[in-house]
Amino acid sequence: MKAGLKVLDKVEYWLGLCDDNMVSARLLLNGKQYLDTGFFCHQIAEKALKAVVANVTTEVPPRIHDLSKLAERGGIYDDLSEAQLDYLEELNPLNIEARYPDYKTNIAKTMTAQRITKIFKETEGFLCWIKEKLGR
Repeated sequence: MKAGLKVLDKVEYWLGLCDDNMVSARLLLNGKQYLDTGFFCHQIAEKALKAVVANVTTEVPPRIHDLSKLAERGGIYDDLSEAQLDYLEELNPLNIEARYPDYKTNIAKTMTAQRITKIFKETEGFLCWIKEKLGR
């Protein structure tokens, strides 16, 4: 990201990535690539939270993947419902741990059509909620 981008541009940058990733996640879900769908759902939540961080700070969002920590940095952790906190906790392992063979096989076994469809719908809802918080 260019250093001279305005806050609004930074927010739009992250939200634009979210929208692109939603298209990818939907294609993966329809193709029954459940683990990859989960990875993209994590990416969407992460980028949505980075949009929040970009909105409240002048800094480039940190290069971290822990969703709860990003929510704290963005000042919205206390605004999250219990269901949203559970959702973020469920997503966290789908980013890093799902990349490594030891974890990938075990996580992939838990990615049923029912579970990943629920996660995908929660991701859609979470992104809408973030956009509303940001006035988009």
